[in-house]
Amino acid sequence: MTSAAEALKRLRKGNRRFVTGRNDIARSIGEARRAELLEGQTPFAVILACSDSRVPVELIFDQGLGELFVIRVAGNIVAPSQVDSIEYAASELGTPLVVVLGHSNCGAVEAALREITQKQSSPSSHLRSIVNRIRPAVEPLLDQCREKVTLPQAVLANVRQSVRQLRCGSPDLEELIYKGDLTIVGAKYSIETGEVRFLDG
Repeated sequence: MTSAAEALKRLRKGNRRFVTGRNDIARSIGEARRAELLEGQTPFAVILACSDSRVPVELIFDQGLGELFVIRVAGNIVAPSQVDSIEYAASELGTPLVVVLGHSNCGAVEAALREITQKQSSPSSHLRSIVNRIRPAVEPLLDQCREKVTLPQAVLANVRQSVRQLRCGSPDLEELIYKGDLTIVGAKYSIETGEVRFLDG
């Protein structure tokens, strides 16, 4: 079984291949690989990422079929369905690592920042529900910063908030963390460079 440290190393190496153009995802998406996965899956990492089309998770980590358990939602927010999915992967599939992956130029975080600072509510009730989940990450920044809060600061705060929610918001995940069977870390993907920077772990 893969450890969290090994899983993190695989993600780092995969991202390095992606950034340098030496990725080889074709090796793990063919007919033989599909046949291997008929009996089940054992992904080595869960990635909670934004739905942004510029952040293709398997590609940026150079991973193929059955290797990552990917959950995508605008703003990489934590809501009950995301927690349930992560609990399933960690408990039932034995996945040892969860990465909350934010990214530069995140539209959902930008919408939250704009709504909070300019008092402009989104006309969409669905977008407001996402913004309301990002708000607790961004509002403390406004209290701490004397100058204007930047989008990169808000993106990092949102990732850290999601990591905290996962570490402390689910008894099942808390138990797995306590037993050393699960690690949850944050990361940020740069749309400009293709590089993923891990915030901890």
